[in-house]
Amino acid sequence: MEGEATVSKNFIEQEIDKDLAEGRYTGVVTRFPPEPNGYLHIGHAKSILLNYGLAKEYGGTFHFRFDDTNPTKEKTEYVQSIIDDIKWLGADYGDKIYFASNYFDAMYEAAIKLIKKGKAYVCDLSADEIREYRGTLKEPGKNSPYRDRSVEENLKLFEGMKNGEYPDGSKVLRAKIDMASPNINMRDPVIYRIARMTHHNTGDKWCIYPMYDFAHPIEDAEEGITHSICTLEFEDHRPLYDWVVRELEYKNPPRQIEFSKLYLTNVVTGKRYIKKLVEDGIVDGWDDPRLVSIAALRRRGFTRESIKMFMELVGVSKSQSSADYAMLEYCIREDLRLKANRMMAVLDPIKLIIDNYPEGQVEYFDIDNNQEDESTGKRQVAFSRELYIEREDFMEEPPKKYFRLFPGNEVRLMHAYFVKCVSYETDAEGNVTVVHCTYDPETKCGTGFTGRKVKGTIHWVSAPQAKKAEVRLYENLIDEEKGVYNKEDGSLNLNPNSLQILKECYVEDSFSEAGPCDSFQFVRNGYFCIDSKDSTPENLVFNRIVSLKSSFKLPKK
Repeated sequence: MEGEATVSKNFIEQEIDKDLAEGRYTGVVTRFPPEPNGYLHIGHAKSILLNYGLAKEYGGTFHFRFDDTNPTKEKTEYVQSIIDDIKWLGADYGDKIYFASNYFDAMYEAAIKLIKKGKAYVCDLSADEIREYRGTLKEPGKNSPYRDRSVEENLKLFEGMKNGEYPDGSKVLRAKIDMASPNINMRDPVIYRIARMTHHNTGDKWCIYPMYDFAHPIEDAEEGITHSICTLEFEDHRPLYDWVVRELEYKNPPRQIEFSKLYLTNVVTGKRYIKKLVEDGIVDGWDDPRLVSIAALRRRGFTRESIKMFMELVGVSKSQSSADYAMLEYCIREDLRLKANRMMAVLDPIKLIIDNYPEGQVEYFDIDNNQEDESTGKRQVAFSRELYIEREDFMEEPPKKYFRLFPGNEVRLMHAYFVKCVSYETDAEGNVTVVHCTYDPETKCGTGFTGRKVKGTIHWVSAPQAKKAEVRLYENLIDEEKGVYNKEDGSLNLNPNSLQILKECYVEDSFSEAGPCDSFQFVRNGYFCIDSKDSTPENLVFNRIVSLKSSFKLPKK
């Protein structure tokens, strides 16, 4: 109708609409199936939010499944971290949590079915020999000498594999498809291997395990998934996915649709690289705030809303592209701008003494928590004769257009009074330790004083009431000029200055009610959050989420 807004749909939504219109499916069931072999990262967040969002959009169901078919790399620690991440992102799977390993019996029966149909055989070639026989992109493969074993022999051998009669690696079960296929994935892929490993879910019940390309379509089909949404590297695997569900004769089998991965510039997402960084003690675990695992982003202070905003800006497409980390920073600034209380914190302190302010006197100023949102209310902040200010807010010999404190200059103390610098003290090395000022009581903020103006306003913290805190300033883990990887040896080009720890910081006495991951704007300094791992009420630790400003601008549509 005229005047109605046109809703632009991505290509996946268009495909779903078509499937529903044609009656291929009567509803939508999606899933997110991580392998518990490490922590999830920002790329996984895109997949989670996409799959959950589609299920929600179409009034369907969202499943969460652990693809735990490879016990060599899987840990209970990873299982728990993944659960925490998905819950934190707000992807509500209700009671729809599954483990691929719960389908091991069904997968074994599926393999038996393929053998009986003459579509699978036990092969004794070694892994190297299988690779040799597979051929290349230009040359077809050649048949295994074991390809024509009888159904009876294959059934017997496969049962023997299951019963532990053969050593690891001595036999595999392969699908019998086409060794001349132009798609190498279809050249009799291995679908079961022998591996004596204790599984986190099934213990020692099995010594054979299905391969991912065989297991995944079965898991989807068994759960009634309609649309198996995955990243582009699985596009070449789709013919095998379709072959498995077709040969196993599933009714209304799932359909695989691929989208482009999320690539973020100058970040480390590879699990083996992160594992090495953790093991070498370069980072503080998988949730180190310099990483882009979901746990790390949460600890750094990113909100689920900022990550959702980022994913919306990135969009869904088939074409590979990279997003700038600065876009993610833009999203968190936008989210916190109205949410975060604006607090005063001094990160590099020097003492300021107001010589003519009464000793022992304490005033309390009512200060807006966030000037852009009145509903956030006010708080009382103590003011006294001795304050802490930022070292950079005083200069002995200032350059032109420096409007902060210097001998003889007057500035406003934010939310308080005008003060004029009368003298200063230095230590034996010549470093300024104390700035002496006088104040004008008539200039109290909120009184309507208009007698004179000042060009500079600086923030402060009352020294007697201030709480000491540790502040961690994070920069990119990667040296942005060199790029992520060293071309000579494949190692990471690490930024030696990715973490600066400030031990002598002072903050307002307003954090008694604050808890882990709570975020604040430290006026003039940036956005910070309370560290969820190391901070305590007695020893506050803050992580810088992001600076206040950036040159980043959203691309024009």
